Amino acid sequence: MTSMTVKRVGAAIAATAAAFALGVGGASVAQAKIAPADVSCTNGGGQQPGGQQPSCTGGGLTQDTENQNPAGHAPGGHN
Repeated sequence: MTSMTVKRVGAAIAATAAAFALGVGGASVAQAKIAPADVSCTNGGGQQPGGQQPSCTGGGLTQDTENQNPAGHAPGGHN
């Protein structure tokens, strides 16, 4: 093989390794930050009580949560 071919093969291997490392590392970091967040409360009749904050305060209420990323958005496929 010529030195140009060796350089091209080396560059291709390095690019593939970098893409794989970034793909695997990026997925694990993103997954670790998705967490359930309080979004609303419902009472026994299935209604949201007026003036209620996202976290339930009081008896007889059911806490509704949603998986969210750090930006506060629900990621696709996680709910």
